[in-house]
Amino acid sequence: MTWLVERGIAETRAILVEGEHVRAARLQWPGDIELGVTTARLIQRRAGARRGVARTAEGTEINVSGLARDASEGREIAVRITRAPIAESGRLKRAQGTQLRDGASDAASPSFIPDGTTVHRFPAGAWEDVWADAWTGEVAFAGGSLIVSPTPAMCVIDIDGDLPAPELALAAVPAIASTLRRFDLAGSIGIDFPTLSEKAHRRAVDDALGQALDDWPHERTAINGFGFVQLVARLEGPSLLHRFHFHRAGAAARMLLRRGELAEGAGPRLLLRAHPAVADRLAPEWLAELARRSGRKVEVERDAMLALDAGHAQVLAS
Repeated sequence: MTWLVERGIAETRAILVEGEHVRAARLQWPGDIELGVTTARLIQRRAGARRGVARTAEGTEINVSGLARDASEGREIAVRITRAPIAESGRLKRAQGTQLRDGASDAASPSFIPDGTTVHRFPAGAWEDVWADAWTGEVAFAGGSLIVSPTPAMCVIDIDGDLPAPELALAAVPAIASTLRRFDLAGSIGIDFPTLSEKAHRRAVDDALGQALDDWPHERTAINGFGFVQLVARLEGPSLLHRFHFHRAGAAARMLLRRGELAEGAGPRLLLRAHPAVADRLAPEWLAELARRSGRKVEVERDAMLALDAGHAQVLAS
């Protein structure tokens, strides 16, 4: 398997490919805070507390744990970022980190985008398939489908289909394992399998899930009588699902830019047609970069009849 990296105008995309299959995906947007060590000013700490809030020079607030006794408000401290900020409905979860003490190791953390081969473009359809599934939150498999929904408490995977409950539960396991990696899901994840009244059926699902997730670092509960399983994996940043669910117009705008880069045809003009909410997210510097990369004059047309994800690009001959 090989990581391929595509550096777009307003995002960096990475996919782990094995033959013709995408096994995992990652996404980074400009302004994302990097994991690793940074300097921040402590702006909030209760007397004697080991936790507080610090702010970087760029304005990113961090929930900091492991504060030294002499770390007082107003002081600059070294912080190791362990999780980037994550948007949720109506709020933003702050970044998380720990104070880096004098003499502690400051070894660099791995990049959110894995090392890989940088390519001009991914294999045809590879990113589009991942994007479409994460955009809708629905993944089809033989006999049923998964509905993946982010909530404030956890990400929930619901299973629907017409197969008998034991067969449906087992058929869903490979799709669940694939979706976790393709959507870059982590943190607390709940899986709502069909209700399985017989212990043998529940044991079969537990065994299948264990094998399917053997190389995915996590902890999990056994399936209960109601068919519920909880997974917990280290969370480092927003998943594709979270980005597309809580930043829909921005995600659609970035996809439109990619379509513009890939547009084929002869002509001096490139027309982007999009819903007004998407068009408003197209920053002038992004459009200027698209013009540079395409060698064409870029024009934007607003069409309120288009769905957010239905924007398209067209090369015009004159």
